[in-house]
Amino acid sequence: MSLVRAILWPMETTNDSGRTTTLRGKPFRLAGPELRVGDNAPDFEVVDSSLQPCNLQKTGNGIRIFSVVPSLDTPVCDAQTRRFNDVADDLGDIRIYTVSMDLPFAQKRWCGNFGVDRVIMLSDHRTGSFGENYGTLIPDLRIESRAIFVLDGENRLKHVEYVKEVGEHPNYNAALDAARSASSSSVSA
Repeated sequence: MSLVRAILWPMETTNDSGRTTTLRGKPFRLAGPELRVGDNAPDFEVVDSSLQPCNLQKTGNGIRIFSVVPSLDTPVCDAQTRRFNDVADDLGDIRIYTVSMDLPFAQKRWCGNFGVDRVIMLSDHRTGSFGENYGTLIPDLRIESRAIFVLDGENRLKHVEYVKEVGEHPNYNAALDAARSASSSSVSA
């Protein structure tokens, strides 16, 4: 590995899944497992907008949507995050998190510029552990691949979508329906 690469991309992963995603039609390898509905959600370590460590436990035990994007400063990521922000008030106690490799400062600036205040930003820039544990890390680019995960109150995955082409939108309605269904199931339990 060159010195420049070691400095710019210090994260080397041995967790090569054999899976790929595409960005503008070009394939890139993904690190980490392919999670499925019913799996237990893996732990992770990211930082919040205050640069404080955050892991799965700190996100609480209610219904959560993890919206994973490569970078907020791209059109589809912007639209995805705004879409979840727009519907957040209609979801009751369901919490929505956006995970990206963007620095917390950039996330905070972006949210302030666009009035996004109902989605909680998490940055995976330090370790890439979210991406590696959830199978969304593109190590060659050091960004996340687009995905959505819905977790129930017991940290079981209720919805998983890995978007095959990074530049395409996820199925928002499927994720929102899964979150609403998990929420109504937890209320009736």
